[in-house]
Amino acid sequence: MKKILIIEDETDIQELLCAYLQDAGYEAAAESDCASGLERFKRDNWDMVLLDLMLPGIDGYTVCELIRKQSDVPIIMLTALDGEVNQIKGYNLRIDDYVTKPFSMSILLRKIAAVLRRYGAEAQSKFVSYKEIRMDLDSYEVFLNAERIELTNREFEILRELIENPGKVHTRTKLLDNLWGFDYYGDERIVDSHIKNIRKKLERNYIETVRGVGYRVAKIN
Repeated sequence: MKKILIIEDETDIQELLCAYLQDAGYEAAAESDCASGLERFKRDNWDMVLLDLMLPGIDGYTVCELIRKQSDVPIIMLTALDGEVNQIKGYNLRIDDYVTKPFSMSILLRKIAAVLRRYGAEAQSKFVSYKEIRMDLDSYEVFLNAERIELTNREFEILRELIENPGKVHTRTKLLDNLWGFDYYGDERIVDSHIKNIRKKLERNYIETVRGVGYRVAKIN
């Protein structure tokens, strides 16, 4: 079941969207402002964001920009502003579609399905994200917010293994088997050296040491 986050300050539109999305087979949740929307976005994995442009406090453009620093999740912008300048600004921020209010729910549902199909075909499994970290699995690039971090290929694979399995403890032996291969006969403490380098480069201690066992990154609650 695809999960869709709605960031929209009008309660009646929230309720309408949630009802239609759930009837269409999606899991939907709604938040009313930038802060709660971004916090909800960080807490879980979402397949799409429906984003109102005119939010209280910080507008939808800024919310979109903040999301794009950590994720390529599909974004459909919902707004009463139908001017060309507004639409171009949205597309420049890499939104996937721009829907003006009032809108047809039938058309919106079809747009959502089309964007999800396109996204699934073009971007499946290309990126892994964890908090401020974003990993491009094709180019082996790592970004901390918008800053590119230089990791070796081995460091990249270790970080990927941990991030793709949050909460799971990885022993040194398991990491060696998965990433070096079963025929590795060197000192397993080489894993400690790589972990130390990753922590130093990220300037974040997201990799926890489980004493006497191994390493993990915590689940995001």
